[in-house]
Amino acid sequence: MKLKLDNAFYVDPVGIAGGLALWWNSEVKLSVLHHDKNLIDTIISINGEDEWFGTFIYAPPYEREKQEFWERIGSLRSDVNAKWCVMGDINTVTSPNEKYGGSPFDHNNVKWYNDFLERSYLMEIQSKGGAYTWSNQRSEEDEICEKLDRVLSSLE
Repeated sequence: MKLKLDNAFYVDPVGIAGGLALWWNSEVKLSVLHHDKNLIDTIISINGEDEWFGTFIYAPPYEREKQEFWERIGSLRSDVNAKWCVMGDINTVTSPNEKYGGSPFDHNNVKWYNDFLERSYLMEIQSKGGAYTWSNQRSEEDEICEKLDRVLSSLE
């Protein structure tokens, strides 16, 4: 089966890490508003319907970069009534039941993400399927599984 994706936008990786890509078909009108190594911020209309903002992310995995990242994402929309969807790899485990193996859950690691959610009035769209979205693919005693990928949306 061939996907009919007529358009694409890429953010090149830095070294061997990261990189982002979007593909969409002709039914979607998409304009890139801003991009950097961690996000592609867009405005989207599908089949001529109302426009909404879509922000596609790869959040930094390093604690020292998370505060600045979530503050920057939060500053993208000053209108809390805007139709907005944020999706991608948030690189944060938000509760102990979203992690298996490895170091114990750290409540401090989720602070900046929770602050962003509170300020932006976004809610998580519940996913179906497995409990985890990432695994280190190691044997049982060394295996780590975590839920890192999410879709957030405004009520609109």
